[in-house]
Amino acid sequence: MADLRLERVLWRHGYAVYGVDEAGRGPLAGPVVAAACILPVDAELPGVNDSKKLSERRREAAYDLVRRVALGWGVGVVDAARIDQINILQATFLAMSEAVQAAQAMAQDRATPWLLIDGNARLPHWAGTQRPVVGGDRKSLSIAAASILAKVTRDRMMIEYDLLYPAYGFARHKGYASKEHLEALDRVGPSPIHRMSFIDHRQLRFF
Repeated sequence: MADLRLERVLWRHGYAVYGVDEAGRGPLAGPVVAAACILPVDAELPGVNDSKKLSERRREAAYDLVRRVALGWGVGVVDAARIDQINILQATFLAMSEAVQAAQAMAQDRATPWLLIDGNARLPHWAGTQRPVVGGDRKSLSIAAASILAKVTRDRMMIEYDLLYPAYGFARHKGYASKEHLEALDRVGPSPIHRMSFIDHRQLRFF
């Protein structure tokens, strides 16, 4: 269960702790979304844990709670076209950088930031201190909170895209490679929000 043990070590040294996570690295369609979250030292977020383990209803409730409790938070969004240009890893880093900048601007905190980033990769070009945390959304409450913000933001975007491109079922699978999604690609080809670099040649014959 995610808690504040990592954060407390850093708080004692005077850092402002930013939990950072992303949603949507693997789908065939839609953006990659990252979030950053700065929690207060007395943060209580019951039910906030790894966003992938929560039901949609519980994620939505947790999203509202995180936004109320956080000292600062932000999201970064990189669309499918940009993902195809720079690759998904670099797009994820770009979204994370945007999210950190937005959280920093909201919090207006002069303390030195320390990023706790879910996963095993450091954020390139970040001049400050940071620590990748494998399985961070199960260990750090700040990262877990960021995972909620990223996941709910992206899911809401995919539900809106479903209204624009109803043939694919985006509201149900959120752009991941479900059977329904693959069959729709075979039937009608890719939409403007598909990641062309993620789609095989058989499905590109319509493009």
